[in-house]
Amino acid sequence: MNCFSCCMSQEKINRRSLKKSIKEYHDTKTLASFTKLSFKSDSSRRRYITEELQKIGKGNISARIFTFRELCVATQNFHLDNLLGEGGFGRVYKGIIPSTNQVIAVKQLDRNGFQGNREFLVEVLMLSLLHHPNLVNLVGYCADGEQRILAYEYMPNGSLEDHLLEAPPDAEPLDWNTRMKIAEGAARGLEYLHETADPPVIYRDFKASNILLDENFNPKLSDFGLAKLGPTGDKTHVSTRVMGTYGYCAPEYALTGQLTTKSDVYSFGVVFLEIITGRRVIDNARPSEEQNLVTWAQPLFKDRRKFTLMADPLLEDNYPVKGLYQALAVAAMCLQEEADTRPLISDVVTALEFLSIPRNEEGSGKCSSDANQRSNGDVQYDS
Repeated sequence: MNCFSCCMSQEKINRRSLKKSIKEYHDTKTLASFTKLSFKSDSSRRRYITEELQKIGKGNISARIFTFRELCVATQNFHLDNLLGEGGFGRVYKGIIPSTNQVIAVKQLDRNGFQGNREFLVEVLMLSLLHHPNLVNLVGYCADGEQRILAYEYMPNGSLEDHLLEAPPDAEPLDWNTRMKIAEGAARGLEYLHETADPPVIYRDFKASNILLDENFNPKLSDFGLAKLGPTGDKTHVSTRVMGTYGYCAPEYALTGQLTTKSDVYSFGVVFLEIITGRRVIDNARPSEEQNLVTWAQPLFKDRRKFTLMADPLLEDNYPVKGLYQALAVAAMCLQEEADTRPLISDVVTALEFLSIPRNEEGSGKCSSDANQRSNGDVQYDS
């Protein structure tokens, strides 16, 4: 037997194990009972959570179990000097594990916020069972008393939102090649969830703030509390309550609660349009006709002569015009109103592989305005 067949056999074993484990996490009764149980002591609560994670995960939960005291030491008692960010879920702090000197990001879930026991358990399970270069690594978790804390690998460049939508005026804007590299990596993360995980996983909260960046601006998806197992067998969708962030949700999901992997593709299209334009999906500071990014972009998609108007002004025309056309074509396909007409995320990855190849300055927007004026007709991909 050659090396290739050995690798394939091991891959099949791993996928079967993943399939079995991730299916069993979806035991609604277990999750429901978990959220309602009361305990006489913190130790009994912590022991129960640990047992549940091990049982549902079939021993695949490799994340470290931290005590609250350990994470207090790591973050200097959650000192404000270590605060990395804050959202609806709670606060994120930078920390260092003294025994290993490992730098971590510590997310302390707000006990009065939306994310409760169910979302906490889902995230621990998802990130323990799913592993990919474009998914953030879970280092460990804490469930002491009422505390619900997650410890991730530290991502030194923060989130895509920090650099794209909330960058200070004097910050260096992301260049075109970096933007395409981030888009491709994020799409690969979704591709793994949709097409390698078995059953497929629907991320359900794809947005710029959930795309974290390492020291080389490689992206990793984070925050899996809203992730959902996708349809299996002859089922076409999963019916669930509508969750996520306004503006990023696919129209059919927002209207009916029917969730598919194509819902994630729509959300990807929204973020990719943000990457291209530098605009937020919802921006009430803009004129009324420009406040909704997708609504503003839809008529512009139909007129190739206006494509350069959609490029982020911070790029200062330093982008390949042909690349801009093709990027907008990908975004437009992902944002189709009908879910069935959107591409598979694997097709998006194929298109972005080409777009993320670094280009030289020749052929940039600044140098190719004449060619832009001569262009007409529909956008086509180059082979």
